[in-house]
Amino acid sequence: MGSSVAIVIPCLNEKAYIGRCIESILNQDYAVGSIDVFIADGMSDDGTREIISSYSKEHPNVHLVDNPIKHTPVALNLGIKASTSDVVIILGAHAELYENFVSKNIEALEAHPDAGCVGGVIENVNENETAAIIGRAMASPFGVGNARFRTGGKAAYVDTVAFGAYRKEIFEQIGLFDEELVRNQDDEFNYRLTSSGAKVWFDPKIRSKYYVRSSYSKLFKQYRQYGYWKVYVNKKHGAVTSVRQLIPFFFVAFLVVGGLLSIFFPLARNAFGLGLVLWFIGAMIGALWAQSRSAQIGGVIASFFLLHVGYGLGYAKGILDFLILGRKPARSGYRTTR
Repeated sequence: MGSSVAIVIPCLNEKAYIGRCIESILNQDYAVGSIDVFIADGMSDDGTREIISSYSKEHPNVHLVDNPIKHTPVALNLGIKASTSDVVIILGAHAELYENFVSKNIEALEAHPDAGCVGGVIENVNENETAAIIGRAMASPFGVGNARFRTGGKAAYVDTVAFGAYRKEIFEQIGLFDEELVRNQDDEFNYRLTSSGAKVWFDPKIRSKYYVRSSYSKLFKQYRQYGYWKVYVNKKHGAVTSVRQLIPFFFVAFLVVGGLLSIFFPLARNAFGLGLVLWFIGAMIGALWAQSRSAQIGGVIASFFLLHVGYGLGYAKGILDFLILGRKPARSGYRTTR
């Protein structure tokens, strides 16, 4: 039967998605009896808990775990602690799995004994035209850099994956997810994992689907939070965990400093204009590479701008709060959210 598997899902008010997520787990070609599902719910009040409970009654391997703190890393840790399985897979409530998702993860772990975690590609599912545009931007290297779990690519060792499958002993060796982090808790965990000597393996044959945010404001907020919390991760570890995180910050610095200098200095004005043109050319190429329809190209370029500026502004605020002012994260606003 192979390794036993636990799938841990943080959840809060996901009535529209949680049923499809659970169904995709129950339909795995891996022996379902060896897959336990732990849904750590932040006390949802939209009917989500009733849906989970109905599955639990019919399928004993589906477990509802209360998460009154409503904090994503706490939800992850509750599920991990409740599990006795050999492998723990972290999933999102907006995800749906291909039938061979679990079996491909197990195959990858068996083929790479030096890997403490394996993962694959997330395919964006678009519920409307705006989501389709955002999804193309998030799957483009110009938008998200070399994050292979979004852009795809050849199988290789990487620095992080999403929806990772972890050997249970990894948690015993390096601890659980950092409960201070609203965002980036998986990136931070994978940084600790690779720092310990273990590796993260990316395999494009491992595939899942994810329902993309359907508004530009939500996209901007998401990436602003990613940038903000990345600085706190860096401060905790005393290191920049990846080079690509710095690029949006430098882009925002270029917009602010270059824009101000161009008001007073003609040479700076020319350099600033050239920089904007180069960024636009790159965005246009990225939009075409993403096979955007002609009607979508403007929206994809706008999404690139929101991704870069949102992350860069969040990173700048993180530098101010965590490095300059020495603040600690406020526990208010910690929520189990997408």
